[in-house]
Amino acid sequence: MIERRPFNKLGGEDHGWLKAKHHFSFADYHDASRMGWGSLRVWNDDEIAPKTGFPPHPHANMEIITYVREGAVTHKDSLGNEGRTEAGDVQVMSAGSGIRHAEYNLEPGTTRIFQIWIMPRQRGGSPAWGSQPFPKADRSGRFVTLASGFAEDTDALPIRADARVLGATLKAGESVIYPLGKERHGYLVPASGAIEVDGVRIDARDGAAITDADQVTIKAIADSELVLVDTQ
Repeated sequence: MIERRPFNKLGGEDHGWLKAKHHFSFADYHDASRMGWGSLRVWNDDEIAPKTGFPPHPHANMEIITYVREGAVTHKDSLGNEGRTEAGDVQVMSAGSGIRHAEYNLEPGTTRIFQIWIMPRQRGGSPAWGSQPFPKADRSGRFVTLASGFAEDTDALPIRADARVLGATLKAGESVIYPLGKERHGYLVPASGAIEVDGVRIDARDGAAITDADQVTIKAIADSELVLVDTQ
């Protein structure tokens, strides 16, 4: 089953410095039918104005993955970690038993990100943060695992969840097959471009909620940049 969730029908808010669209219930947006997808709890499509950002605030018991689409985010947290993650790269924060962090766009232009929250396989544990580059050329025509809770994914950023976050870039006309599995949940969003997922058209920033599928075939209608979450 593939359910298209059009970008223009997502919940969201415009705070001036932050324009946010929510694929699932978040903050003041509540939809009882969209509380998550498998262990995926949040997928926010954020646009952050230059020289602004999220001041220090707490998190606990969540795996928080930030995929930077344009610009860069600068991270600081209560563990003393600091880092700048730029377009195409990924950062992961395992909130564990609790952490405070801030995220700023210190760039001269707008920063655009996907922020993805996945529920951990168990509560607690020491908080952690990491960032890693993932060159788009390495993802050409195929999915590359960006973050993973599985030990075999040695090149990915680690998360504490039975899940993977993957990225791919496809040229118009290219196809890729992803072996999801009938017991898994997939959520796929094109950061740019347009695709068909088993014949269902998904445009840029739309969501595709996928379930009960051994595998899915994704065909690019236009040059496309894809982000996929595969959860239990």
